Amino acid sequence: MEKEEYPDDYEAYLYEFHATRDYFECHELLEAYWKAHPGDGFGETWVGLIQLAVGAYHHRRGNLRGAVKMFAQARRRLAPEQLDRLGLDGGALPGMIDERLAALERREAFADPTLPIADARLLARLRQRAASAGLGWALPSGTEPALVHRHALRDRSEVIAARAAAAVAKRARDAKPRNG
Repeated sequence: MEKEEYPDDYEAYLYEFHATRDYFECHELLEAYWKAHPGDGFGETWVGLIQLAVGAYHHRRGNLRGAVKMFAQARRRLAPEQLDRLGLDGGALPGMIDERLAALERREAFADPTLPIADARLLARLRQRAASAGLGWALPSGTEPALVHRHALRDRSEVIAARAAAAVAKRARDAKPRNG
């Protein structure tokens, strides 16, 4: 991936991560992209970045165990050379995750993480987008329930329906006699 040629959903992830601090939305955006683009060579990186957002979400909500688990898994998945290709500082990001893990071990209060964006043009685009929306960049997040507890407040009817349909299909497959 060349500089400046980043997927829109990835740029949206970075925007949400730093402008709105909506880590749940970060997870949703990048998970949808990752699932729609298997084999793009960045699968482990997308999952690691998703886990970073989920770790921040858990930490902000006080789920320290969940935060540690997500940050540790992200740390193992994120390869510096892949991060560099995505405009991040691949050498600095693992250190930032290590700092998060140490802060969690010390049971420090939540502080919003900032990803080290190395591509100056990407950073300028994202900051301009935030300014156009009347938002700051990399500011502390709020404590509004809609932001902090987003997973519990969203409409999950589609997910529940899809899981129910998958369970019915599985039972139908399992009930078919097998030729032996």
